[in-house]
Amino acid sequence: EKMNSTVSEEPDALSVVNQLRDLAADPLNRRAIVQDQGCLPGLILFLDHPNPPVVHSALLALRYLAECRANREKMKSELGMMLSLQNVIQKTTTPGETKLLASEVYDILQSSSVSDMDNVNEMNYRRRKAQFFLGSTNKRAKTVVLHIDGLDDSSRRNLCEEALLKIKGVISFTFQMAVQRCVVRIRSDLKAEALATAIASTKVMKAQQVVKSESGEEMLVPFQDTPVEVEQNTDLPEYLPEDESPTKEQDKAVSRVGSHPEGAASWLSTAANFLSRSFYW
Repeated sequence: EKMNSTVSEEPDALSVVNQLRDLAADPLNRRAIVQDQGCLPGLILFLDHPNPPVVHSALLALRYLAECRANREKMKSELGMMLSLQNVIQKTTTPGETKLLASEVYDILQSSSVSDMDNVNEMNYRRRKAQFFLGSTNKRAKTVVLHIDGLDDSSRRNLCEEALLKIKGVISFTFQMAVQRCVVRIRSDLKAEALATAIASTKVMKAQQVVKSESGEEMLVPFQDTPVEVEQNTDLPEYLPEDESPTKEQDKAVSRVGSHPEGAASWLSTAANFLSRSFYW
C-alpha cells in the first residue's frame, strides 16, 4: 500500500525532461545546468530513451544549453554526448524532425573546438552568415522568425510551445521573450503559414513574420487570415494529457527560477536524484 503511494509521486521521465527543457529555455539557468553533476549525463541518457517525445525534449534542452557559448566545450567533451547524438541521427526509427534537431546540436558542438587562430575567422563567418543556427546550411530546413503579439509571460510561452510541437515539420524553436519573438526552424517543405495557424489556435496570440527588406531593415509581414491545414505530428505522441500537464505549476517554477537562481539549483538536485535513481542502479 505504502509503496504504491511513493510510486505515484515518482516523476516520470517525460515530466523530468520537460522540466529540464523549460529551465534550459531561460538563459539565466544555462551555465548552472551544465555545471551540475547529474543533469548533462542524464540528458545524454535520455537521448537513448525508447519514448520519442522524451528524446525530442532532451534535444531541445541541449539545443538551449548549447546557445551559451561557454557551455559548448564541456558539453562536447561530456562522456557519450557526441556518440549519442550520432546514434539519434543514424537510427532508422528516429522521426525526421528529431534527426534534424540532433544534427543541429551536433554541428554547434562540433564547431566549438575551433583553434584560437580560427576564432577570428569563425566570428566573421558567423556574422556574415547572420543565421541563428549553424545547422542552417541544411537544405531540408529553414528558419522563420515570428513576432508574436501576446507572448508576454511563461504561461503564454508554454501555450506557444505546445502549439508548435504539434506541427509535423517543426524542428526547434528559440524564444526571445523581451522582444516577443520566436525563431523557428522548420523543414523546408512546411509552409510558414502553418505556424501562424497553430499560434492563432491558442486564441490569445497572433503571429506575424519578421522579414528583412533589401536595404536590410526588418519588416513585419502579416500572414493571410485563411487557416492552413496543419498536419499533426503523429509519430510523436501527445506530450502530456491535459490533466497531468505540468505547465500550471511550471509557470510558477519557471518565473521563480528566473529571478532566484537558487530555485533552479534546488530543482536541479531533484532532477539529478531522479536521474541517478533511474539510470545508475
